[in-house]
Amino acid sequence: MQTSDKPSRILVIGGGFSGLTTAVDAAESGAEVIIVEKNAYLGGRVAQLNKYFPKMCPPVCGLEINFRRIKTNPNVTFHTMAEVTSIAGEPGNYDVTIQVHPRMVNSKCTACNACAEVCPATRSNDFNFGMDTTKAAYLPFNQAFPQHYVIDTKACKKDCGTPCKDACTYGAIDLDMKPETLTLKVNSIVVTTGWNPYDADKIETLGSGKVPNVISNMQMERLAAVNGPTGGAINRPSDGKPVQKIAFVQCAGSRDENHLAFCSYICCMASLKQTLYVREQNPEAEVSIFYIDMRTPGRYEKFLNQIQADQKVTFIKGKVAKIERAKGGDVTVTAEDMLTGDKVEKTFDMVVLATGMEPAGMSHQIPGVNYVEGFAASAAGVYAAGCGRNPMDVSKSAQDATSAALKAIQAGKGR
Repeated sequence: MQTSDKPSRILVIGGGFSGLTTAVDAAESGAEVIIVEKNAYLGGRVAQLNKYFPKMCPPVCGLEINFRRIKTNPNVTFHTMAEVTSIAGEPGNYDVTIQVHPRMVNSKCTACNACAEVCPATRSNDFNFGMDTTKAAYLPFNQAFPQHYVIDTKACKKDCGTPCKDACTYGAIDLDMKPETLTLKVNSIVVTTGWNPYDADKIETLGSGKVPNVISNMQMERLAAVNGPTGGAINRPSDGKPVQKIAFVQCAGSRDENHLAFCSYICCMASLKQTLYVREQNPEAEVSIFYIDMRTPGRYEKFLNQIQADQKVTFIKGKVAKIERAKGGDVTVTAEDMLTGDKVEKTFDMVVLATGMEPAGMSHQIPGVNYVEGFAASAAGVYAAGCGRNPMDVSKSAQDATSAALKAIQAGKGR
């Protein structure tokens, strides 16, 4: 196979933490990289986290480093609000079509907030999983990259964008912006499409969507975040009451043939981390964790030991049978304690479901790539990484992305 002196041209599908790591590692090795991200910002699920485990530091640190590396590297280009609509060709020579949806805001935006101040329409805030609202002209989150506002055309009807345009002194509002189709050639592809929280509404016994004050673990991340809907106060959604008694229900949809048959890897650690959120904010709060098995591999065992040593935290080994509404907005959890054989029925202020990781995937499958339970498997010329390939935490995602970057560079040079 002949090699080329020309730099590899790599398409990265997904701009989350794995995609960013792949892009900067490949670009800093001399490759030309194009990132395609369907959201209006880069950073993926990590941008929505409050803290990493086990160090309990904010994710913006790692994201900001990668954002800065992208800003200063001419080998990286990115398209947000964009999707890959077709891929054809063979390893070393792929033809790709990308659809870029209109942002209605151009690169002149300075994030001054003038448009949002006068915007007459509101929308559900998907970044906070619908727990609050934003204006139809909005910045996805305070440290979003790119730092440009977006106009939600579904929420902004008729001429409601006119006040935003009139208020912008920089000429950044472009209400005539149209969808754009891009075609490009690449030598290799890295799939970093990430994951979505499993829809707990599908699990009838767990009450999500039907019982107030039952939330998902990702909603809990946003509740605890200072840029979240409550400014970081862990209060229950129905009435804003500070949480005094809280339950975490593990394997909500995971390890279940009727939902996600696999273990989602991070859920146990996520609940332990969120237990710390509660205990640090309210030293008198009581936490119960209902689990099947606590999976804390390797060095994470120390993190489990730390939580188990807390006398305000109770671990109950048993699968939850049902979650029901109780009086005054409280929530009752019924389960079997497998260690004693007793039926357990407890009432809490709020319940957090440790929902599993469902592969986000794409609207179509890539030629030559096999998919196992929705996760992509690497093939010649196409390499899956991070949670597009398997459930994994941020640390493992970064390692996996670096490996994928190396393979993609080598594949491009062998064209």
